[in-house]
Amino acid sequence: MSDTYDVIVIGGGPGGYNAANRAGQLKLRTLCIEKRATLGGTCLNIGCIPSKALLHASEAYEDAKHHFAELGVVVQNVAVDLPRMMAHKDKSVDGLTKGVEFLFRKNKVEHAFGTGRLRGPNTVEIVSADGTTRSVTGKAIIIATGSEPMPLPGVTIDEQQIVTSTGALSLSSVPGRMVVIGGGYIGLEMGSVWRRLGTQVTVVEYLDRITPGLDGEVAKHFQRILAKQGMAFKLGSKVTGCEKRNGHVQVTIEPAAGGTPETIECDVVLSSIGRRPYTEGLGLDTVGLSTDNRGRIPVDRHYQTSAKGIYAIGDVIAGPMLAHKAEDEAVAVAEIIAGQAGHVNYDAIPAVVYTAPEVASVGKTEEELKAAGIAFKIGKFPFTANSRARVNASTDGFAKVLADATTDQLLGVHIIGPEAGNMIAEAALAIEFKAAAEDIARTSHAHPTLSEAVRGAAQGVGGWAMQM
Repeated sequence: MSDTYDVIVIGGGPGGYNAANRAGQLKLRTLCIEKRATLGGTCLNIGCIPSKALLHASEAYEDAKHHFAELGVVVQNVAVDLPRMMAHKDKSVDGLTKGVEFLFRKNKVEHAFGTGRLRGPNTVEIVSADGTTRSVTGKAIIIATGSEPMPLPGVTIDEQQIVTSTGALSLSSVPGRMVVIGGGYIGLEMGSVWRRLGTQVTVVEYLDRITPGLDGEVAKHFQRILAKQGMAFKLGSKVTGCEKRNGHVQVTIEPAAGGTPETIECDVVLSSIGRRPYTEGLGLDTVGLSTDNRGRIPVDRHYQTSAKGIYAIGDVIAGPMLAHKAEDEAVAVAEIIAGQAGHVNYDAIPAVVYTAPEVASVGKTEEELKAAGIAFKIGKFPFTANSRARVNASTDGFAKVLADATTDQLLGVHIIGPEAGNMIAEAALAIEFKAAAEDIARTSHAHPTLSEAVRGAAQGVGGWAMQM
């Protein structure tokens, strides 16, 4: 292995490994450093991928137990085999992390396992698990170290009964009762997994709504659906402490505005109040770098920090903490380092909540457009009027299209319904191309498909939805 590189990437997650692969494709000598024993970062190891494996498996279980009979499919003696479900999850993770190693070999990218730390301009020290160190130099250094769960005062994590998303992915048994602290994407996804498997789930959210950042109308509809499924909510509430007692956990809750506290007893607490950039121990001070008040590393439009030759992408910089956002920035920064014109359109980055039904959005919400003083038109189409959703017995939700009132340019699309995460790609592409709502409305969509609901919503912007 060399000690001198064109590009050194600190972090082997979606941002880091994609930056390394793109740099390798561009014929730059590249090294990727990962502190875990496997590549893939939080996403592949303890985040996006294992959670989706459990979401899929638990949804299949719930369908077989409660919904297949509606379709004339009778399944008897349906049961949960949790060890086998966890084994499937682990096998999926193992295959995908090994896939990253394959891509590195394909693109001639070197990798090293250990903790990377800046040691002055152009220099990174790698400390391996056995304590040995190695110093490497790079013309360009990319910080892509991702994020970690946000701690909550009064809540001590043990990853057994009081867990983060990491522990929630590996529970050894189905808990009878679970309190989820935080009504965001991760908490609702993991809460959905365990609710389907038989857990009584209560979500405690500090704000007066769930999924802050989502379109308000969608969020209200989403909460009603989750409540109908059996999930309980305590909004406008905060958790002030958790105490393990007699094999259970006593969770102390009080109104966010202040008031009389109450105690909820449960078996497992999932703390999911958000994530913070992982920059601890990176040696930022050795190159004169500091973080902002939210722990993020400031960068310019080319992802370069104030230290020449040092770049940052993904969760450690401003913007949504999404794996695909980091991937887009990874490609852009590698191309910029190679002398090309890398770019990310942040208005065209979708977000998805992988519950059932799914919730997906791209572009602006109604609230954002109103705050900016932008006049807009709305088109909506319910899945109850979509023929494919009807025959699939999956009619919860709707598609919603927001377009400029004068130009008809697409400004935002929000979908709550079956396969919303797949359907949002059409809207992201349309926003990327600066399409009008009419462009979607007049584009032929196969019939019968769920995506016709998006077309129906786009037609609704112009007042001529055809199927309702």
